Amino acid sequence: MQHTVTLIPGDGIGRETTGAMQQIVAAAGADIAWEVADAGAECMDEHGTPLPESTIEAVKRNKVGIKGPTATPIGTGFRSVNVALRKTLDLYVCLRPVFSIPGAGGRYDDVDLVIVRENTEDLYAGIEFEEGSPAALELIDFIDAQGAGSIRKDSGISIKPISVTATRNIVDYAFQYAVKQGRHKVTAAHKANIMKHSDGLFLREAREVAKGYAGRVDFDERIIDAFCMNMVMDPSQFDVIVFPNLYGDIASDLAAGLVGGLGIAPGANIGKDYAVFEAVHGSAPDIAGKNLANPTAEILSSAMMLDHLEEHGAAERIRQAVRAVYAKGEHLTGDIRRATDSVGAVATTTEFTEALVKELELL
Repeated sequence: MQHTVTLIPGDGIGRETTGAMQQIVAAAGADIAWEVADAGAECMDEHGTPLPESTIEAVKRNKVGIKGPTATPIGTGFRSVNVALRKTLDLYVCLRPVFSIPGAGGRYDDVDLVIVRENTEDLYAGIEFEEGSPAALELIDFIDAQGAGSIRKDSGISIKPISVTATRNIVDYAFQYAVKQGRHKVTAAHKANIMKHSDGLFLREAREVAKGYAGRVDFDERIIDAFCMNMVMDPSQFDVIVFPNLYGDIASDLAAGLVGGLGIAPGANIGKDYAVFEAVHGSAPDIAGKNLANPTAEILSSAMMLDHLEEHGAAERIRQAVRAVYAKGEHLTGDIRRATDSVGAVATTTEFTEALVKELELL
């Protein structure tokens, strides 16, 4: 069956990594028709915005998209293409599987966990008041009058909304994912001991949702600072972890560091109607166009996309090929050579991709 997918190459190394990804998806046997759409700083001159309406409509039309990294233009007031896509398409789930790849330079050999991050609210909602602005001063006076606390007059302020609706949606998704994937535990990370009306709400609602899965999936809860310490000490104690937005953003990069870094970290942003898959690293403009980029994260994100499209055979073949190339260690890009201190020639993006294609031909 052919699927039409919106492809957003993005900025910097995005065109190289998404180009490699397209080759691997085809070699894995998936029949994908690509509708290419623009986003990022590089399309500002043509469209006047880093996220054209035509790109949003393309994702809506096809229901599924995959993107390369995008840069945020400086001085435009536009916060982020990723944030805008999540808000516009209500992609309330950020899904980040984290697993060890032998030969990738990870700190551990057996990490296998999944981070589920709420994507639409918390401090990432972007509700902010500039220092010295009339709105900020009015808010400071209101908070003082309510007896809620004293804020210095020269403060910038961000608002942290945590809702019952979004919390229930994300925690329920985490439990449903655990059931579907045969995982045994969901951990809720929070700071409810201090932020009782935001993180406290998150924890309260997580406990309520967990009751509906009793006997099928275990439930655990960790204060976020203790979680980070425990993650570094022994990641094997975690399975599926669900977070409010900001903690999930930080913890997902922490988790990626355990297995070799962002260069091999896939990700997805998922809502009820649409899904956009992406490598979570930056656009690396310093190496753009030099055929040096590691496309692994983009390629593993495409495997997640294929699973979403129920092309499970092609998805698993891609993951097997990636593991095989890393295990052999003959065609590793520069970031992995440095991380592993391994001896051998540094593979270009093209050479790494060709090695993956050869492995796929053997499967």
